[in-house]
Amino acid sequence: MGFSNYRISVIIRVLLLFGSTYLFIHLLGYENKFVSPLIIGVIIVIQLVDLFRYVENTNRKLTRFLESIKYSDFSSGFTYDNKLGRTFRGLNKAFNEVLEAFRLARAEKEEHLNYLHTVVQHVSTGLLSFDHEGQIGIINTTAKRFLQTPQMRNVIELKPRNPELYKKLIDMNPGDKALIRNTNDVSLAIHATELRLRGKSYKLIALQNIQTELQQKEIEAWQNLTRVLRHEIMNSITPIASLTETLNQILKEDITKSENNGIYQIEDESVDDLKDGLNTIENRSKGLVRFVDAYRDYTTIPKPKFATISVQKLFDHINHLLSVEMDSLGIEFEITLSPENLEINADKELIEMVLINLIKNAKEALIENDEARIELRGRIDNERRAIIEVKDNGPGIIREAVDRIFIPFYSTKKEGSGIGLALSRQIMQLHHGSLTVKSEPDIYTIFTLQF
Repeated sequence: MGFSNYRISVIIRVLLLFGSTYLFIHLLGYENKFVSPLIIGVIIVIQLVDLFRYVENTNRKLTRFLESIKYSDFSSGFTYDNKLGRTFRGLNKAFNEVLEAFRLARAEKEEHLNYLHTVVQHVSTGLLSFDHEGQIGIINTTAKRFLQTPQMRNVIELKPRNPELYKKLIDMNPGDKALIRNTNDVSLAIHATELRLRGKSYKLIALQNIQTELQQKEIEAWQNLTRVLRHEIMNSITPIASLTETLNQILKEDITKSENNGIYQIEDESVDDLKDGLNTIENRSKGLVRFVDAYRDYTTIPKPKFATISVQKLFDHINHLLSVEMDSLGIEFEITLSPENLEINADKELIEMVLINLIKNAKEALIENDEARIELRGRIDNERRAIIEVKDNGPGIIREAVDRIFIPFYSTKKEGSGIGLALSRQIMQLHHGSLTVKSEPDIYTIFTLQF
């Protein structure tokens, strides 16, 4: 409606100007008339000024309105000017309504921003963002406490106090995770991601104090280890102590000294008891030595020597080592690989040891299976990570034991040391990978190596 009135006002002014101009030209044709053309000429000038002022004021208001939006200045308003007619009343009203809408949107945005800022400052996770030049974008109170700084404008300010942490933050790529200690010996779990803001890239770092969790896990690990050590040592020491006492009793009661020649004599039955007791002590002592050797092996894994390995060649070598034994046991051993040029970055000897151990476990689980089958598979998962799987169709692992089979010295086999799977998982962790298991009793068991 306002625009229609504006258009009508402009048309009326143009028509009046056209009429005045026509009358001015017509009066110029009379030689004895000078005053009338002069008056009409003045009227034409006034009409031109009025038309220019009318149009210019609209442009001025529109320019001011757009500049208010451009510079987010919503404090000013547009007032009605009686000299310009009622047309501008609707225009001023529309401008003011739009500015008020922007003003409310801005106030709401600022409220949300303040709310998020308050949340960010009070979360227990440290948040730190910086650009490629190290300029800090966000740093909350928790991050300042972890980094031991009251204020920081550039991440390079961290370098003199903690060069290791500084290098870690700079070198981390989006998606990387790391564990590091700060100068207060607080263990920090660090996660990195990337975000873009107004066309500029920022690295966002999340720092979380896991000291309490680590201490709790450390206590649990020591408790589990102590429990296992106590169980294994007591299983060996108790019968040794009991048999030693029994043998000592036999020596006291059943051995006699001849008065004629001073030679000690003992009955045949007592000799057999002594032999049995000593054999038992020997066997339990050797078992305890084997247990200590297994513990030593678990705690002295060599550092991996990483190299690019062809999975195809790795599988061929394992097949060459085990195929004859598999055939003799009647076990179908199948190897599949996709893609055929799959490669991993790993220590060949350590990974080969892990795979042979897993296949050995699968072979032992298939002794009573008439249709025994073991599959060794290599593939790429949905996240483009290399995967190696060892699958068998044996009796499987009961659900209660699935979460415990990787605990050192825990074994579901009577003759097992319980060190193989724990050792294999530790090797995979040294490769920055993982070893997991999935099992359905009496259907299948799959051990998965993820690199």
